[in-house]
Amino acid sequence: MPTVDIRPFTADDHASLVSLWKEVFADDPPWNEPSEIIKRKLTVQPELLLVAVASTKLVGAVMGGFDGVRGWVHHLAVHPEYRRNGTARLLMRAVENGLKNLGCPKVNLQVRSTNASVIAFYKAIGYDLEERASLGKRL
Repeated sequence: MPTVDIRPFTADDHASLVSLWKEVFADDPPWNEPSEIIKRKLTVQPELLLVAVASTKLVGAVMGGFDGVRGWVHHLAVHPEYRRNGTARLLMRAVENGLKNLGCPKVNLQVRSTNASVIAFYKAIGYDLEERASLGKRL
């Protein structure tokens, strides 16, 4: 397996990132259309849209954001062929460092409660399962 490097997203990554997110998050709702997410993210803290690259292939990505109170991590994805080799950990470490550099005191993220393997991953890298009710409203 080639070495994986983490770096900020560039415009040249667009098609590969859209493809990755469509594969990994195939059941996402329409409002999570990858091109629109990328477009919006590039207007706010674009340095926190990170990609993992092996040789010249985009194999992972993550988004972070800090609103001045809490940090959030969104859309962590690793290509199936590159899972279980530390890529997700590298991406999380990089986005956490980026949030910390902005003065972020705490990171939150949401996963589907039925996704036991993803919950286990986050627990393994130091996240605690917090009993909360997650509310949302489409604008």
